[in-house]
Amino acid sequence: METLIVVPARMGSTRFPGKPLAELNGISMLRRTADVAARAAAQLDKCAYVVATDHEDIKAHCDQHNIPNVMTDPSLPSGTDRAFSACKLFAPSAKWVVNLQGDAPFTDISHVTKCVDALKKGPDVTTPYIRLAWDDLDILREHKKTTPFSGTTLIHNPAGRALWFSKNIIPAIKHEEKRRSLDALSPVCRHIGLYTFTIDALERYINLPKSHYQEIEDLEQLKMIEADFWVQAVEVDPAKISTSGIDSPEDLERAELVLNDVGDPFEGHI
Repeated sequence: METLIVVPARMGSTRFPGKPLAELNGISMLRRTADVAARAAAQLDKCAYVVATDHEDIKAHCDQHNIPNVMTDPSLPSGTDRAFSACKLFAPSAKWVVNLQGDAPFTDISHVTKCVDALKKGPDVTTPYIRLAWDDLDILREHKKTTPFSGTTLIHNPAGRALWFSKNIIPAIKHEEKRRSLDALSPVCRHIGLYTFTIDALERYINLPKSHYQEIEDLEQLKMIEADFWVQAVEVDPAKISTSGIDSPEDLERAELVLNDVGDPFEGHI
């Protein structure tokens, strides 16, 4: 096995306790995300997937649906630490690790495979983004009025190397009306919460202390930037269902409305 897709799933989310087992149209977010992982693994050579959890209820849910899973230490501080632990327990020979967050049930399979392909070209970390159309930027701005810490944006250099991430919408846009008339897409890149690491970069990352801006914005990826990791931002096409992440019950309600409007992508492979 060369690549392991890990789905960290923790019950004790501060903003949304029990989030992995919250249901969308009767299917848990965790089961939906694990289904994405299973289908992505099938498209990659020498690849497997596993749910990494800290809670018996999540383990029981996985077992009920025949989802590979591994129990990790409840004291681990983040999903990234949980991904490394799962890799060592489940696939110690893996070279590349995908951290597919358990609250990302609508992740497009191609986002996973493109990030894995890009990782094999030399970066420490790869992560996808979508450049927002102006209408989508307007929607994100509206969401930020009620849930300001849902949804992350990023900026990158011309070669695609990530320079910064923020819960604020970056960059600020001067002369916006003129820009709207010249380009169908805004300059805002919405980050998708998916990461692929080389195993060496992942081990280095989890052994670093929390960084200054990581603590301020509560964004793990800022620790990578502050430690000068090569984080390659990979532009991808929007998924059929595009959300800014499900970080709160309000996000779940919005996601269900979208799901009912465009159709359910769950294929039930697991």
